[in-house]
Amino acid sequence: MSYRKLGRTSSQRKAMLRDLTTDLIINERIVTTEARAKEIRKTTEKMITLGKRGDLHARRQAAAFVRNEVADIREEDEAVIVQSALQKLFSDIAPRYAERNGGYTRILKTAPRRGDGALMVIIELV
Repeated sequence: MSYRKLGRTSSQRKAMLRDLTTDLIINERIVTTEARAKEIRKTTEKMITLGKRGDLHARRQAAAFVRNEVADIREEDEAVIVQSALQKLFSDIAPRYAERNGGYTRILKTAPRRGDGALMVIIELV
């Protein structure tokens, strides 16, 4: 199993990947470095595949990885509906890719970062 170290310890790296994956699920598009994007592509695609399975075990596996963050707040008939990132993954994102076998993300290269010249990309859900 090969992966990028990204200049962090294993616990820091795992936390960063969880955060970026959750942010990608919530926002459906984020700007990050190329190395990070290639790493979160793997975890995001695994989470979407779990969402497509949709059973209780898949939901619990995804809940163990995805952060418990609020993805959407809306009002319907005096009721406030709060949707978490996990709920968005299983109810909105996974059904969108029901007929697609992998390749749920797209990486678009942008200009290098001004401070250190790191290659920046936009990673988004297709």
